[in-house]
Amino acid sequence: MKKAMAMTLCVILAFSMLLVGCSGKPATLKFGAGVYVTAPTATDATADKDGSGKVDVTVAAVSVDADGKIVACALDTASNTVSFTADGKAVANAEFKTKYELGKDYNMVAYGGATKEWYEQADAFETVVAGKTLAEVKALVAEGNKGNEDVIAAGCTIMIHEFVGAIEKAYNAAAESDVTAKDTLKVTAATEQTCTDATDEKDGSNKVSVTVFAAAVNADGKVAAASSDCVEVSFTFTAKGVSTLDTAKAVLTKKEQGADYGMVAYGGSAKEWFEQAAAFDAACIGKTAAEIAGLVAEDGKGVSDLQAAGCTIYVTGFVKAASKI
Repeated sequence: MKKAMAMTLCVILAFSMLLVGCSGKPATLKFGAGVYVTAPTATDATADKDGSGKVDVTVAAVSVDADGKIVACALDTASNTVSFTADGKAVANAEFKTKYELGKDYNMVAYGGATKEWYEQADAFETVVAGKTLAEVKALVAEGNKGNEDVIAAGCTIMIHEFVGAIEKAYNAAAESDVTAKDTLKVTAATEQTCTDATDEKDGSNKVSVTVFAAAVNADGKVAAASSDCVEVSFTFTAKGVSTLDTAKAVLTKKEQGADYGMVAYGGSAKEWFEQAAAFDAACIGKTAAEIAGLVAEDGKGVSDLQAAGCTIYVTGFVKAASKI
């Protein structure tokens, strides 16, 4: 009798666990973001043509399941070119847009002979990546940094090594989160420019600060996971328009620099940049784009709640990027 009761209890317990598993919350995924920066390039100015500096910043977001397969991926690239004159004057850009933001105005079809625009090719590659492990994604790169036959057949005929480089960093950074397969991944970038003319005593600079934001957004438009980072490149030049950019110097994001960014050691800050960025990201959880836009105060720093959470730096770049989602 006791054995029969015990068996019955086991069956009931097993059935109850099955019901909990079926009616519980959706399985959560790991979430990660990564930034791949190409080596900056620069040309000298001449009497007939301004000098220029260019850097490409590609950002990726991924969600990863328990088997190590990418469930979803989002990609964008901020390809920023700035210029300076032969008499050492920095030229301000009217605006900066990412390749995805440019949409059809990127003009790969009209002027590049492509059958699909850049954003359509990025979408196609994201589709190919879904369901693959990192090793399988890396294997998609073929000769000339273009995709293999599967990638090309899907509609992505451009070079993909920058995509893969950003995805690899995002995959390796992926951590436990509340993200589910129902959430939409989004990546954005906002570029701010600082111009300084050259003098006979000091080089000028055309500096770009590219703040990127990666997020998973639920059906209500609220952020379920977030990651911010920033890339800064100063394109320096002489009063005669000769570039002095150190092309041999590796460009690391502020997050990648970690404690070496030196906000604590040299800036008197209580927290490093990456820690303050993490505080901003945490403040974005549960908020919509409009609510994130309200995190900046009139002086460019965060509102009181954000500063109390540990983000005391200027947040205009963060907010510009994050409010685009």
